[in-house]
Amino acid sequence: MKKLTDIHIVLGVCGSIAAVETIKLAHELRRRGAKVTGIISPAGCGIIHPDALTYACQNPALTQITGMVEHVKYCGEGGEADLLLIAPATANTVGKIACGIDDTIITTFATTAIGRGMPVVVVPAMHESMYRHPAVRKNLETLKELGIDVVPPRMEEEKAKIAGIDEICLHVERAVSPGTLAGKRVLISGGSCREELDDVRILTTRSGGTMAKELALEAFRLGAEVTLVMNPMHGIVPCVKNIPVITAADMHAAVLREADGADYYLSAAAISDFSPKRVDGKIPSGRETSVTLEPLEKLITKISGRGVRIVGFKLGEDAEKEGVRLLDLPDVVLVLANRPETMGSPFGEYIFLQKDHKETVTGTKDEIAGKVWDVLV
Repeated sequence: MKKLTDIHIVLGVCGSIAAVETIKLAHELRRRGAKVTGIISPAGCGIIHPDALTYACQNPALTQITGMVEHVKYCGEGGEADLLLIAPATANTVGKIACGIDDTIITTFATTAIGRGMPVVVVPAMHESMYRHPAVRKNLETLKELGIDVVPPRMEEEKAKIAGIDEICLHVERAVSPGTLAGKRVLISGGSCREELDDVRILTTRSGGTMAKELALEAFRLGAEVTLVMNPMHGIVPCVKNIPVITAADMHAAVLREADGADYYLSAAAISDFSPKRVDGKIPSGRETSVTLEPLEKLITKISGRGVRIVGFKLGEDAEKEGVRLLDLPDVVLVLANRPETMGSPFGEYIFLQKDHKETVTGTKDEIAGKVWDVLV
């Protein structure tokens, strides 16, 4: 199911050049299942034409408040909309919202939405010098104090550029989620490790980190503060704290450091079980060679007993049997057992193992991630 199905979003567009990105944003919100109604300020109309926003939203764009009291219809008590998203938000509009000033369609919608208590997401975009103005920063803090989610800009080329579309959509999904992980800290390890065999070669696995990424994104949507420990070769996940690691030793150190204060630890990484005895230089090719593999300690046993709720993963022909044994460790509340062919694939079949329950779940890894959090919370 699409994350924003049955969600009605009012998308406000201010007079920033970043408004040119709003057309793509509206399309993406609709792809994720949302109904979108666009509103645009007079300054915004100088950047993009209202017809472009109408086309992108497939609903007539609104440019002013009329006798139909559109701000109440959509954002008032019992209104049609579920969320107000202002992207881009200029320094001018941020200041007016913070002070309760209504002199554009955007600010009037904002005051109505805040008064109703509906979710509001603001995405600032402006020149860096404006963004760093003490009054602007204070106004942004005021918005946060009002319960508004402010999506941080990208600081590039002396500009506080509008956040990426994926990041904005994730904040929207978080704002309309049930928030079952609000106030919780989630730690996830994912992807492969790389152990050096010589100056050229490495020992690794086929893991691409997909399961860990989906678990992290779903935890963020549900309101958690998320830390992901993973090899950067698998990419950087938006909206979460990314800690780059390469070897199993790196991952052990990072996870043990971040585990203090965590509520959940999900061990979705293909952490190296063996470390090769490293050879200096390059092992000559074209001849038979022996490699000594030294077993490594299991990270999950180091976390067990700290009071962190643990989710383990087991891969292989005997994964279910080994997963049942893993449940005997203190704090391990769930184990997912699967086969090697799921590694690196967007799909998978997992056996969910709990002390008193077993269930087979099949689907895409984002669907599996959703099921994991359903079970845990």
